[in-house]
Amino acid sequence: MNRKKIKIIFFLVILFLSIIYILNFPLKKKKLQTEIIPDIQTNQNSNLLSELNFSSDDGKGNIYILKALKGEIDFGNNNIIFLEKINAIIELKNSEKIFISSDFGKYNIENSDTIFSKNIIISYLENKVESDYLEFSIEKNALIISKDVSLSNGDYTINADVVEMNLDTKKVEIFMYEGLKKVKIKSIK
Repeated sequence: MNRKKIKIIFFLVILFLSIIYILNFPLKKKKLQTEIIPDIQTNQNSNLLSELNFSSDDGKGNIYILKALKGEIDFGNNNIIFLEKINAIIELKNSEKIFISSDFGKYNIENSDTIFSKNIIISYLENKVESDYLEFSIEKNALIISKDVSLSNGDYTINADVVEMNLDTKKVEIFMYEGLKKVKIKSIK
């Protein structure tokens, strides 16, 4: 056999072994560790829960804790729980805690993604954000706050359509949906 045929056969054998390896040992995504501690205060035939506690860890040292007064499991998707009277804490590694409260929410047990709605109050460092809608995603490392957003600290208030925060970089973007509208900043002092 000449060298060219040996190289081709060698390449095909390596390729074949690589494919076998990949098929038999698939890469596994690191799963979120979620602990659910519901205190079920109803009968066996109900999907209503009370005094729920959820805790998730993203594997990078960030922890998400959510407590709700009431919950209702979605019959169409058992991974979804509709919540009432929510308090949440996002404990970011090497950073201050973010506190969130809202009247209502939708929690996904599978990935800990949470949608908060109505009378949302977010406290982070010296900042207070109020809105009517917030999406939180551990997988996307994001907080997206919208609908009547008002951000304030001791020096100013900001009114905008959207505030987005990347939880890894702590980068915050504040903007309006329509390009012609401007974010309103008002000095308090």
